[in-house]
Amino acid sequence: MEAILVINSGSSSLKFQVFGISRAASLVRLVRGQMEGIGVKPRLRAYANDKAVLVSKEYARDEIPDVKAAISVTGRWLRQNQNVDLVAVGHRVVHGGPEYDRPVLVDKGVLADLEKYTFLAPLHQPSNLASIRSFLENAPDLPQIACFDTAFHRSHSAVADHFAIPERFYIEGVRRYGFHGLSYEYVAERLRQTAPDVATKRVIVAHLGSGASMCALSNGRSIESTMGFTALDGLPMGTRPGQIDPGVVLYLISERCMTPTEVEDLLYRQSGLKGLSGISSDVRELIDSKDHRAKFALDYFVYRSSQCVGMLVAALGGLDAFVFTAGVGENSPVMRARIAEKLSWLGARLDSPANAAGKTLISESGSRVALYVIATDEELMIARHTLAVLSAHRPIQSVEDTISA
Repeated sequence: MEAILVINSGSSSLKFQVFGISRAASLVRLVRGQMEGIGVKPRLRAYANDKAVLVSKEYARDEIPDVKAAISVTGRWLRQNQNVDLVAVGHRVVHGGPEYDRPVLVDKGVLADLEKYTFLAPLHQPSNLASIRSFLENAPDLPQIACFDTAFHRSHSAVADHFAIPERFYIEGVRRYGFHGLSYEYVAERLRQTAPDVATKRVIVAHLGSGASMCALSNGRSIESTMGFTALDGLPMGTRPGQIDPGVVLYLISERCMTPTEVEDLLYRQSGLKGLSGISSDVRELIDSKDHRAKFALDYFVYRSSQCVGMLVAALGGLDAFVFTAGVGENSPVMRARIAEKLSWLGARLDSPANAAGKTLISESGSRVALYVIATDEELMIARHTLAVLSAHRPIQSVEDTISA
């Protein structure tokens, strides 16, 4: 079976999924897995679509010291154990800069362009590009498609995208991009199926995970996001501060004599819930903790999240629905309830039993704002985009029908 490999590379993990291109005109998820603990305690785990365990294997630290080695080992396992014919690889790439507003077939020129945006997404871009580079070196004839987290937000108006600084910087690419776009794109599509009467109205989607943001949708299109030039802005996150006065950064450099590298580490890895609590970046651990600092960190997250909702409601001119997605949004009834309580001024009324049960619709029937929980699927979104780009370059059986799967 012809198949697409989807890669989502991190600094210490490599997530992957394999989608078969079925003759029944659909994308079929065959395998999902992860190589975790890269360079520390590597372990390969993979599961079939029915959740059956396909592999769970540990490796020595020096066997898989980096992403390149992880790709090599994972690829070898796929070739030896899965009867698929890979026709393309789809990659999540966090930052596409001002040049890339849609998925693109990657060559060395595109890779060089994307390397220019590494400093804008230091947690993700280096690993994203390392996996692309590895395939270019080891399988140069295998098509690779880059799918950007920034692309979905390119529908923003110029007013929404600008900072109040001289125009020459905007021309250079200093603008508000927005992130988690693949997640928002998928949720917007699912909402059209789940609640078509709501999907065309004013909706806020909250992607709440270790990285967190919100997006304002009008008729399914992104018109505003809480994230901007980099993935630091907006909501507080697991290890990132969210909105912060730029003067704080100037103070750290000029008065505390911190280097740019030290400031980067502080803002990307030592702040957010981890910094506030001094305990953990994991919402689950903070909820279970009795430490007052854990409670304060969660209080701060809910407070700042509600402020961001107000900003997006203003951009939309009202609100008809609010959607929770991603790790925390999908799996934490406690945090959903706390944030929903902050939406009561908009007329949102939570159905507590539905929320506790993890239902899709978690608002009461009389709620003026509908509340939903929709699981995101960035990997499927990447597979769809990969197939669409690939179809423009080579014939694939039932491509037209498969793209709409």
